[in-house]
Amino acid sequence: MSIQAELERLNIFAFGKANIRTLHYTWFAFFMTFVVWLGLGPMMPFIKEALALTDQQAKVLLILNVAMTIPARIIVGMLVDRLGPKIMFSSILILGGLISIAFAWADSYETLAILRFLSGFIGAGFVVGIRMIGEWFPARQTGIAQGIYGGWGNFGSAGAALTLPFIAVNFGGDNGWRYAITFASIAAISYGALYYFLVSNTPKGSTYFKPKKTGAMEVTSGFDLVLYMLMNIPLFLALAVLTWKLSPLKMGLISQTATYAVYLALAVVYFIQIWKIWTVNSHILKQPVPEMQRYKFKQVAILDWAYLVTFGTELAVVSMLAMFYVEWFELPKVTAALLAGIYPFINLFARPGGGWISDKIGRKLTLMIAFAGITASFLTLGFVSKEWSIVMVVGMTIIGGIFSKAGSGAVYAMVPLIQRRMTGQIAGMAGAFGNVGAVIFLTANSLVSYDQFFLFIGIVAAVIFVVIVVFLEEPQGQIAEVMPDGTVEMIDVK
Repeated sequence: MSIQAELERLNIFAFGKANIRTLHYTWFAFFMTFVVWLGLGPMMPFIKEALALTDQQAKVLLILNVAMTIPARIIVGMLVDRLGPKIMFSSILILGGLISIAFAWADSYETLAILRFLSGFIGAGFVVGIRMIGEWFPARQTGIAQGIYGGWGNFGSAGAALTLPFIAVNFGGDNGWRYAITFASIAAISYGALYYFLVSNTPKGSTYFKPKKTGAMEVTSGFDLVLYMLMNIPLFLALAVLTWKLSPLKMGLISQTATYAVYLALAVVYFIQIWKIWTVNSHILKQPVPEMQRYKFKQVAILDWAYLVTFGTELAVVSMLAMFYVEWFELPKVTAALLAGIYPFINLFARPGGGWISDKIGRKLTLMIAFAGITASFLTLGFVSKEWSIVMVVGMTIIGGIFSKAGSGAVYAMVPLIQRRMTGQIAGMAGAFGNVGAVIFLTANSLVSYDQFFLFIGIVAAVIFVVIVVFLEEPQGQIAEVMPDGTVEMIDVK
């Protein structure tokens, strides 16, 4: 069956059905978060020129733009499981839009940096929709539904690239970029207020399962407890890398005292998180979890690392691509922004395609194919030179983008099938790792040449490809969730 036939079977135009309306309302909410959040990439050439920023200052803003999203996706994942998706998505759109407006009218670089760091939390909106769509669609359709949500929502970055530069050129002169970001932010605030009244957290009569405890994810074995603690380390290391980038050793945007203070704070928060994980889960060492209620945390860990590559690559490349075209091929800024906009544009079909293929041939096999493609395409781009034709370069980035976005669709086709009551937390952790990847790759972009940046992505993808082949398991059978009255509901995951 073709993807078109599958879409017709799902009938995405059946607006009379509540689940289809919820899908469309929710992917558009996600779309608006990405317009506001990733609009920085195509706007950066304008901001850099208007404020006379150095190359390093511009690249640091790109890194700051994704840094806050790391802890934000973890926190939002916990909150959405507890509070529900509609209040969370509305709050993120409204608050994120207000911070983005403040960024648009900041005058000093220090203020720009602080506000861009804070506005990064709007990228956590993605996690909210994963839980919402998981509530409204069954396992047999979760891949294509999550793919449509993620792919069409991700198109917000392309929407920003295709519209904001034109606003910047035609309105406000040197302040055109300010007007462009402000218009996008007002639109996000308006839709955030509307979204709350358009949706409900679950279909009528359904139970919204909540975690038994909050503050940390529940695990079901001693091995998983240790692995969970270890998997928190990369989240804090990414923030430490950002701190190092801002320290006197590199950019000098913060003092050495402030650098040490941040390192200490990160260490303290990490150990607090370890204590919280232990508090939530230590009982499993004395009282084993019933077999039917267990899940394997290694599945979560592998999906985390997979998303580090797929979405981390997507976020890093969409952030730097316009500057790459301007600096290496001397293209006009608007032309560079339009060409860069092609890369996120393919989200319209690539991410839903990855989810659909996962539904048809399996989650693991789809991820293996995606990672083979990511590895091959970015290793090839690792040999790019200024003598290459722009057509060839754009073509190779599109190929790499298709595989990375399809891989993201495959990751989130599996996320809702691990443990329903913790879908938000699992989605949040995987999403945070996607931003860890973005921080790692954008930091590499600030330290090495563009060809070495692409090569680095290809090498990391090759390593994760091996991990997927060896350790990832295909979801099978059913998962058990305990109803409020104590009865057990079995949810199909195959």
